[in-house]
Amino acid sequence: MNMQRSDYEFDFAGKRVTVLGLGRFGGGIGAVRFLASCGAEVTVTDLKTEAELADSILQIADCPEIKFRLGEHCDSDFATADLIVVSPAVPPTNGFLQIAQENGVPITTEISLFWQRNRGKVIAVTGSVGKSTTTSLIHSIVQAAGLTCWLGGNIGKSLLSMVEEIQPSDYVILELSSFQLFDLDRISAAPDVAVVTNFSPNHLDWHGSIENYRHAKQTILRRQSENQTAILNADDADVSSWKTNAIRIEFGQDKADSELELAIRDSFKQPGAHNFQNALAACCAANAVGIPLDAIKRGLQQFQPLEHRLQFVAEVNGRRFYNDSKATTPESAIAAIESFDSPVVLLAGGYDKQIDLAAFANTISQRCKAVALMGETATELDQLISADINSQICESFEDSFRWAVEQSNPGDVVLLSPGCASYDWFPDFEARGNQFVQLVGEWTDGMPSA
Repeated sequence: MNMQRSDYEFDFAGKRVTVLGLGRFGGGIGAVRFLASCGAEVTVTDLKTEAELADSILQIADCPEIKFRLGEHCDSDFATADLIVVSPAVPPTNGFLQIAQENGVPITTEISLFWQRNRGKVIAVTGSVGKSTTTSLIHSIVQAAGLTCWLGGNIGKSLLSMVEEIQPSDYVILELSSFQLFDLDRISAAPDVAVVTNFSPNHLDWHGSIENYRHAKQTILRRQSENQTAILNADDADVSSWKTNAIRIEFGQDKADSELELAIRDSFKQPGAHNFQNALAACCAANAVGIPLDAIKRGLQQFQPLEHRLQFVAEVNGRRFYNDSKATTPESAIAAIESFDSPVVLLAGGYDKQIDLAAFANTISQRCKAVALMGETATELDQLISADINSQICESFEDSFRWAVEQSNPGDVVLLSPGCASYDWFPDFEARGNQFVQLVGEWTDGMPSA
């Protein structure tokens, strides 16, 4: 995706701008609101229907001059536009983007539009797993220090429509996906502080290869200067080898600052070694920008766990239910399973992203009491896990929940940590997690209510 001029210099007034992908998580909404406020003639095109996007459409109902093309795309919206703003989830090989390029129409993204207008100091976080929790922890700590800060990016909130409010002294805490970083590479983005939690294969269906995926992730470091900072996971063999010109700070088992480690153990109560690593990365980032230890402790204590990320839902009839629907990779699900000493009954599987599931299956075989298998990857997981493990391929999410509860006993953990994306049965991980929470709420006397 090559722009023919700087996004920053683009004059939007009266220009025809096509927003490809409104979506449900804020990026498309933020782009539309910003473009409309700049006087652009905006066309929103999305393969989802009006009914599916009802909540998002409501959030831009007050924007003038918005044209909707929903349930389909039209070539002319791309061939005759002055600019295309594309959702990060749309791959660069998309045929409609090819039409735009053939007609000389520049292409950008919401995050790039924001980056070039932002005046605040950026702390950016990426990684295959743990980036949302790490980003939120940094935000909590910076808030506890009494500093003005803004939370956005892939975590679900666009800051583009409020970019003019952000002052040079403010901190902007961004979670960045590989999709977002792919386009940020084009504009040579360089955060003041870059945090990399870890690296493992993911989104290979989008990037095409692990090399392309790694290259996109490394964008967060590629243009950093010697007066900026990189926080890298020393326990991750891949990440620890990444190059940067920035001040290099490593975190990990043998790299932990003793004061920060003690602060985490005293103040941070989330289960799991992976969450300790997330907290350590966040504390290193906060320490790098001069936040004092007492504020770091307050930020850890005040942190509110995110929904769908090893979220404790309830204890019912002696069973503890955890919603970890955001675990869309094998690595994140493995970390969740290993967080518990109690017997685990697991709900696993989903959309097939062409990722190796062998390590996930091995952990299930070693650590789980039983597993309900779901979605496109159910059969593959069933073939990979040990024959000694009680497993069942289920035909629906409700059946998966019901079967899992039937296998559980008081003292067990019933864990939704699929290790796969949700797209085959659900529109997104949130819908999957919300249904799990609903079913837990309905469950009585050992069975879901009818």
